[in-house]
Amino acid sequence: MHATSRESLATARERLEALTADVDTAGLRRLGGELSAVIGVLARERTLLRHLADPATTESVRGDLATGVFAGKISDLAVSVLREVAVLRWSRAADLADTVELLGRQAVLVAAERENTLDETEDELFRFGRVLESENRLRTLLSDAQAPAQRRLELLHSVLDGKVGQDTLDLLEQAVRVPRGRSLDVVVGQLAELAAARRERTVAHVTAAAPLTAEQEDRLAGVLSQIYRRTISVQIEVDPEVLGGLVVRVGDEVIDGSIASRLAQAARGLPA
Repeated sequence: MHATSRESLATARERLEALTADVDTAGLRRLGGELSAVIGVLARERTLLRHLADPATTESVRGDLATGVFAGKISDLAVSVLREVAVLRWSRAADLADTVELLGRQAVLVAAERENTLDETEDELFRFGRVLESENRLRTLLSDAQAPAQRRLELLHSVLDGKVGQDTLDLLEQAVRVPRGRSLDVVVGQLAELAAARRERTVAHVTAAAPLTAEQEDRLAGVLSQIYRRTISVQIEVDPEVLGGLVVRVGDEVIDGSIASRLAQAARGLPA
């Protein structure tokens, strides 16, 4: 996003917080579903999307358009959220759609946060992302926009029903229903990052040669939190090729303490 859209996104997220401060968790989940449905409309109605984001029109015109199109079809709360988004300025129409999608996800994550299930939601999203990375056919079928949405949703439920919480399933349903040209594993990774960010944490992606114990994970999270001076959420991926030690990635920073890395460094120092 360019600067204008980034500022509008930040404003939209703040306004969602204000609008939903007194909304119960059922209402938040309903809002998430409604905003996801709106994304489906905007994906089909590109002209409507362009008009909603048109910088040549006034805020009131764009806001009235959002209200006029969606009032009576979704809740008053969802209409209010859309109006707030439409009156903001966007560098690209796609940025408005991205923001509506993100606000729908945020609503579901706020519900999980209030019910103290955000940890589980984040972990389930992360683990399903790993499944998608390793299961090419499943990833392809769930991401196939040419297949009927209902068929993709039925496949999702056949894989996950009874294995993940409702918030995780709701978020994945949103992603599967309207893929918007993206592979599902990419979207699931974004969802896991968003869940972590909701708790004002940073995700540390840790690659280890063997699984860590719960005590080791907690200790590693504590050390990383001290280093970065904020709470760190640790996600562990096992890869025997690192041989020993750990590879830790936080954002763009990589801390490579693996034996494989040290051997490679030593080899580079040897004469040819």
